[in-house]
Amino acid sequence: MNRADFVEGLRGGSAVALASAPFAALFGALAVENGMSLSEAAFMSATVYAGASQMVGIELFGHNVHAWLIVLSILAVNFRHVLYSAALARYIGHFTPMQKFFTFFLLVDPQFAEAVKRSEAGKPLTFAWYFGFGIIIYIPWVLISVIGGMLGGFIGDPKAIGLDILLPAYFLGIVLGFRKRANFLPVALVSAVASVLAYRYVGSPWHVSLGAAAGIVLAALLPLPPQEPDLEADALQSEVHEV
Repeated sequence: MNRADFVEGLRGGSAVALASAPFAALFGALAVENGMSLSEAAFMSATVYAGASQMVGIELFGHNVHAWLIVLSILAVNFRHVLYSAALARYIGHFTPMQKFFTFFLLVDPQFAEAVKRSEAGKPLTFAWYFGFGIIIYIPWVLISVIGGMLGGFIGDPKAIGLDILLPAYFLGIVLGFRKRANFLPVALVSAVASVLAYRYVGSPWHVSLGAAAGIVLAALLPLPPQEPDLEADALQSEVHEV
């Protein structure tokens, strides 16, 4: 792997790791509180690796719910990742099968957004950059989950000291990074309204997937923006005709 790309990925992902740390600790504390051992909490963080789904999982585990319903609930919460994978596929065609395995395993919301932004900016989406960005988020997530389970009640509620604002603020920055795209405003507005309504009438964490689904439906219904003429291609074609 290219060392420079790997280091650049580590630097980019460190902000996400910092913002998600309080939630990893909170998951660990709640997992132990709901009867999980430290090793079970660490195993769940290492294999599921999805904050909202892990919260849903431990909540359902404590209510004697059938296993198939837990799996279905987690799938519903994380269904947007199927769409992420499909959208990202065109940028990683040059990855090996093993690299694609790790690519999709490490695929979380900020990872997807930064990978797409990097590709659309004309920068090469290398596996070294992608892996560096992802691994600096993944390893602290697992470790801090264990620390959260060990500290337990000492963590308390992140809202009490304002830590809960870190991750939403980071995600807001990611969304605004796409503000120059066509139809950004109506899609973002519909997603936000649908998410708020889902949070009010359905509950968390379902509002995440339902808000995303509303935005996707609107984006599919809206007409495609007119394509800008390719001036370079036209100039090249003119030169060919002149020759």
